[in-house]
Amino acid sequence: MTKRAVVRGVGHYLPERIVPNSWFEDKVDTSDEWIRSRSGIERRHFAAEGETTSQMAIAAARAALDDAGMEAGQIDAVIVATSTPDLTFPSVATMVQEGLGLRRGFGFDVQAVCAGFVFALTTANALILSGQAERVVVIGAETFSRILDMTDRATCVLFGDGAGALVLEAAEGTGTPEDRGILASDLNSDGRHRDMLYVDGGVSTTGTAGVVKMQGNPLFRQAVEKLAATADAALARAGLGHDDVDWIVPHQANLRIIQGTAKKLGVSMDHVVVTVQDHGNTSAASIPLALSIGKARGQIKQGDLIVTEAIGGGLAWGAVVLRW
Repeated sequence: MTKRAVVRGVGHYLPERIVPNSWFEDKVDTSDEWIRSRSGIERRHFAAEGETTSQMAIAAARAALDDAGMEAGQIDAVIVATSTPDLTFPSVATMVQEGLGLRRGFGFDVQAVCAGFVFALTTANALILSGQAERVVVIGAETFSRILDMTDRATCVLFGDGAGALVLEAAEGTGTPEDRGILASDLNSDGRHRDMLYVDGGVSTTGTAGVVKMQGNPLFRQAVEKLAATADAALARAGLGHDDVDWIVPHQANLRIIQGTAKKLGVSMDHVVVTVQDHGNTSAASIPLALSIGKARGQIKQGDLIVTEAIGGGLAWGAVVLRW
């Protein structure tokens, strides 16, 4: 028998405030048509004043625990993927522990920007396979609205806030690709491309949070190539191919990137979960948000083979293959 990390529950949280594309028209030289045609985004959610990344992460974790039919006390570890923590330290994960009433186990944050959830999911899988934890809550949560330059039309229209979470539990499998749970992953990074997407502030440089800076066209070209390659690598490690895929659940950054990656993989858009039109780019939160909404829509069902892939600042990119 082979140990697997199986998804038991999924949930998400979105702030109440919905910001349509038209909101930006009196702030920068843009329009609803311009934003839709270049990104596919129609609206996004912004956190309310005083609403924090940890609060959203706690809400998403509670929704995932409810979906799993579990109590918080059953959880051994909390991993939060975020680039927008409440504080420099302590970690958001420890705040989630407190918010859930956990008095045992451990928590820590993972920072790989938009690829953060893929890195966190792979880390949680390793903890379960090693026996360090039996049940792990993996969360992606971001308040990117707090680090946007609202005079830069290339970036301010693209991002939104939100959180998504999965509950993973150790289970026995057969060691074949037919098992439920995480079957394979592929992680990568290349610091030579860090100037394509970064924030121009930090503790040891400016002492400020800074704002998002992006080189859109070069990043687009890198994204499609690298996302298809990492998905292929993860599928190969799982002993599977494109024809085995039921759903691609990609990082929701840009509809053109999603379409380009699907085409390169030879997968119809009918088999891609798309939420970018409603949420914009929520960075590390986008994949768990899309998984939660895909399940709620009735798209994702038990036994489906899913490929998640993401790329973010660093550059960092990766993919996970799992059977729901």
